[in-house]
Amino acid sequence: MFCLAWLAYDWNTHSQGGRRSAWVRNWTLWKYFRNYFPIKLVKTHDLSPKHNYIIANHPHGIFSYGVFINFATEATGFSRIFPGITPSLGTLEGIFWIPLVREYVMSMGLTPVSELALTYMLTQKGSGNAAIIVVGGAAESLLCRPGISTIYLKQRKGFVKLALKTGAYLVPSYSFGENDAHNQTTFPEGTWIRFFQKGIQENVRKILGLNLCTFHGQGFTHGSWGLLPFNRPITTVVGEPVPVPRILKPSKETVDKYHALYINALRKLFDQHKVQYGVPETQELTII
Repeated sequence: MFCLAWLAYDWNTHSQGGRRSAWVRNWTLWKYFRNYFPIKLVKTHDLSPKHNYIIANHPHGIFSYGVFINFATEATGFSRIFPGITPSLGTLEGIFWIPLVREYVMSMGLTPVSELALTYMLTQKGSGNAAIIVVGGAAESLLCRPGISTIYLKQRKGFVKLALKTGAYLVPSYSFGENDAHNQTTFPEGTWIRFFQKGIQENVRKILGLNLCTFHGQGFTHGSWGLLPFNRPITTVVGEPVPVPRILKPSKETVDKYHALYINALRKLFDQHKVQYGVPETQELTII
């Protein structure tokens, strides 16, 4: 009863900036997590505390290890690398309905990836705030396989519209190696097992809003099979901000214009860093 009473009393907190804890974000556990892959955060341009930002991240991967460690913890030194910027990683709002779990995720600076919560953060909390959004969402996890650079972005324009409504600058970021953390199993089309697999995935998506991936990684010994992620490097590179004007009611043409500018900035970031972080020079970023 106490948990339910507290949840009712504290209902709006997660949509109004949350309740982060520097202590939780600096747990030693996160450094062990970082070192397992290892995970690294790379800055290419400064982010001025005079502005607010939407840092869009790609790809989603199976579990988004890179974006979690780099933006929801201090294991890779976000506050040192981007002084004066407060990051808030967007996630499913349903998580904040679970007592205790809600307190844990808020303490790490997570926020609902909803227009209400993100607008509040970007307009009511002053400057120096960064909302981190994994634009492809859970649907993109089904595309994630080692050696693949395919993302959902063509029709994902909500984050651009939000940037225009709030005046937040758009910042591209790409986690190289995220798709290499697991192998995903997809059975051949037309087979009964693929039909069964798709049925389960569709039902889980409708009920929980999640995409259920069938995947595997490594076991506790080198070369063994298991569910642990492969310990391969993941490097999140944060690109140059795209300045965005504040327009409370942006037209479709304006949204399309800044969406195109963002895609160009993301492609530039990907092409400039892909070889350094293990992507063949001939491989292009595929946007669908």
